[in-house]
Amino acid sequence: QVQLAESGGGSVQAGGSLNLACSVSKYFEGNVNMAWFRRVPGKQREGVAGIDTLGGTTYADSVKGRFTISRDNARNTLLLQMAHLRPDDTALYYCAATASTRWLDWRRLLLENEYNYWGQGTQVTVSS
Repeated sequence: QVQLAESGGGSVQAGGSLNLACSVSKYFEGNVNMAWFRRVPGKQREGVAGIDTLGGTTYADSVKGRFTISRDNARNTLLLQMAHLRPDDTALYYCAATASTRWLDWRRLLLENEYNYWGQGTQVTVSS
């Protein structure tokens, strides 16, 4: 059973920064695709940033230039650096991973149904 655990959420004022981390309980044979999603109550979960098996990255337009996704393979951890945060970034942030090492192109990297494993989420609140 693969478990993902997010950390690093919190409250910050607009313009501030937060760094999220997602630890993965299993070392996969090769890289899997991973991503960060977020959900605001009453809305669908949306893809924020994804990283494919080759290290390529994709971002939602709303976070481009402000968020950076990366992975620390030595620590089996997915990271999300968030800067210039805005109140509309307020959400519950989830990390996700695919079960397969099959490469996903950018059009599929932020699609929720491509992912097999999910964390419980960490809350990010940005005040104006």
